[in-house]
Amino acid sequence: MGADSEIDNLVLYDGVCTFCNSSVNFILDHERHAQLHFTPLQSVKGQAILKQFDLPLDYTDSLLFLNKGALYSQARAAFRIAGFLEIPWNWISVFRFLPPFITNFFYRLVAKHRYKLMGQADACILPSPGVRNRFLE
Repeated sequence: MGADSEIDNLVLYDGVCTFCNSSVNFILDHERHAQLHFTPLQSVKGQAILKQFDLPLDYTDSLLFLNKGALYSQARAAFRIAGFLEIPWNWISVFRFLPPFITNFFYRLVAKHRYKLMGQADACILPSPGVRNRFLE
């Protein structure tokens, strides 16, 4: 990837969250085409994007998705990412038509309890060699 303006289809995730890392692995396992790129929110690239979009540098409230210069969070990010997955997982994106106050309620409920559900790691997990080139840092 070149300059920041060229970054597209970037998933930003909480690198120390076991649930979030499992979600990234799920995406990698079920993606239709290798179009998505990944970086932890705690990485240098993640921190630069948080700063660029005026989010706190300790932001871990939501998975983020950077696409065509727009940054999506919470359920909107999840639904956009789901569109890159194979059938039947991409059907989740149909819920993007529901009002955000409904979808984000459920998103925040899971996000609030994610450390309790699956724990927390001491550091970001390293990607396997086969997909390492899709991780910016």
